[in-house]
Amino acid sequence: MHQTTSTGSSRRMMTAMFLPLFASLLSISIVNVALPAIEESLEASSADLQWVLSGYALAFGMALVPAGRAGDIWGRRRLFLIGVVVFGLASLGAALAMSPLVLNAARVFMGFAAGILTPQVIGMIQQLFSGPARGRAYGMMGTVIGVAVAAGPALGGLIIDTTAADVGWRMTFLINVPVTVAALIGILLWLPKPQDDDAAAEPATTDAGPEAGSTGSTGTEPHGLQRLDPLGVVLLSLAVLLLMLPFIQFRSLLGGLFAVAGLLMLGIWALWERRLGRRQESAPMVNLKLFALPSYTLNSMVLGLYFAGMPAIWAVVAVYVQQGQGRGALIAGLVTLPSAVMVMLLSSRVGKAVESKGPRILVAGTITAVAAMLLLSGTAALMATPYGSIWLMAAALGVVGISQALIIPSAQTLSMHDVPEQMAGAAGGVAQTVQRVFTAIGIAVVTGIYFSVTAEQGHQSGIVVATLVIAGLMLSSVAAAIFAAKRAALSAAG
Repeated sequence: MHQTTSTGSSRRMMTAMFLPLFASLLSISIVNVALPAIEESLEASSADLQWVLSGYALAFGMALVPAGRAGDIWGRRRLFLIGVVVFGLASLGAALAMSPLVLNAARVFMGFAAGILTPQVIGMIQQLFSGPARGRAYGMMGTVIGVAVAAGPALGGLIIDTTAADVGWRMTFLINVPVTVAALIGILLWLPKPQDDDAAAEPATTDAGPEAGSTGSTGTEPHGLQRLDPLGVVLLSLAVLLLMLPFIQFRSLLGGLFAVAGLLMLGIWALWERRLGRRQESAPMVNLKLFALPSYTLNSMVLGLYFAGMPAIWAVVAVYVQQGQGRGALIAGLVTLPSAVMVMLLSSRVGKAVESKGPRILVAGTITAVAAMLLLSGTAALMATPYGSIWLMAAALGVVGISQALIIPSAQTLSMHDVPEQMAGAAGGVAQTVQRVFTAIGIAVVTGIYFSVTAEQGHQSGIVVATLVIAGLMLSSVAAAIFAAKRAALSAAG
């Protein structure tokens, strides 16, 4: 059931939804520039610093799908509130941490909370908006994502460079607290009350068109925690853990064994979900008939491929500017600002146009992503000449922001176009999990290449090679976007 809302009401609801989403994504990028200060303040080891990043990422990825399913069952607003409260408290704990162990424990809880709240945003957009309004909401979501990721290093650099060493890194976590308090007030005032949250009213059933509704249900409806599919939760969580660990921690033969075990566990999970779905369509955590929807599968693939390459550029640029060029954290952050500006200017406009031009916008966005990486590679190569400047690199990153503004709102809207509302949370969780896993893999591969080339030929060659690798990855997203557009055209004609 879609809510009928005025423009003012829509803006208030989006504010309440997107404030905590912004904070959760900011916490991914802002901490990169805070790591040296954390190392000095807490006498943290390199392993401790690795887990400041990976603990958050792992907990985030493991929580997404179960939390999305839980929101579909028991109410998205309820789960959203829980996620926001836990995120705020964990951020406070991270800010007050006096040891690496406490900091990393707090980061795990922050990631877990982010994984709870994120799929609820997608589910609530599906529930509260329809038609062009839904596109605008996803456009605004794209703006939030782009600004949080791109502005994080600049904000972190400003805080670190203008405060004492032991204070600055704590402030990068503490800023989440007032944001979550404001979000809680907005949620309580502006989002639908629990009795209006139709996701919590009845056990979920699926009706994803002819393919999804072709088989009948047998057996009785699951009750209580059984509705969450506990075994499915355990199997998928283990699969995500085993798939992500090799790329953020164990980059060795042991990591390879983990990855193989993760793929096997993913296969076992799929078999279990299929078996459960045959017995009762509402029983699985993720009804696999979701993947029979071409719009969902193909556009989610485009997003996954995009996230396999593009997030790595922020890590590479941050290292290059600080270590390769000897600049401070603030300058490293400012280089990313043109990207954030372009996302702010374009994402909402793209969201408005998705309903009529979505597939074409998506193809244009992926082509722009390739062009952006080639431009960045060229400007990086110029750094070895008198014509080079990191501000030229910043301009190239502005083109990255254009690609992001074109891709994320359009792919997100198109992927959810045919998803039934009662499956929206789980569907959003699956798509976000794919993005997190691909991001972990991409960052590991690209940064690994960067450091390997840098060790032999210097930072200059390292960033040129890394950007060319990402350009190759972006070419795969172009192919996927073209295929998705052709499939959409065939569906419209049929």
